[in-house]
Amino acid sequence: MKGLNTVALLLIIIGGLNWLLVGLFQWDLVGGIFGGMDSAIARIVYVLVGIAAIYSLRLFKQVG
Repeated sequence: MKGLNTVALLLIIIGGLNWLLVGLFQWDLVGGIFGGMDSAIARIVYVLVGIAAIYSLRLFKQVG
């Protein structure tokens, strides 16, 4: 489980940094790296970030 938690945290950090760049500079890092927001790889990354966020909701029990 520790490995899965680490991967989820890494994906959430990537997603958060991507949103920071979108908010500050209107630049999508993930889309920029993988050929645009509509590319298959970028969409997969977005989906993985979302799944990681949903998975991480269970960590609230450990924090609270």
